[in-house]
Amino acid sequence: MSEISKRYEQGMKTRRSVLGNAHVDRAEANKTPFDAPFQELITEAAWGHVWSRDTITKRERSMITIALLAALGNHEEVAMHVRATANTGASRDDIMEALLHVAIYAGVPRANHAIKIVKQTFDEMDKEREQ
Repeated sequence: MSEISKRYEQGMKTRRSVLGNAHVDRAEANKTPFDAPFQELITEAAWGHVWSRDTITKRERSMITIALLAALGNHEEVAMHVRATANTGASRDDIMEALLHVAIYAGVPRANHAIKIVKQTFDEMDKEREQ
């Protein structure tokens, strides 16, 4: 087995542990020949290399990732990674701390919009938990 294949396998394992099987199964089911190379890239690079490192915890990676996504205005990804905190251990307080950093270092409008998305995502998660 090549190193890339090992990295892909590790990436898929990590991706599932962070995002959950349902999310990854949906992404895999929606994959087409057009975006398959992209899906392979993110599985190997983001999940197999960066997220699989043991230098910092998944909780810390969640906080960093949410802050970066918010700072860059990648709003759909913010919601996805907020949902993933159920698997990474990042608390609601952790997310707020990350967004306070976004406000200071990347701008209040970016943090404000991310907070709106995070609140909406928390509401959805709470309703799902109640069902």
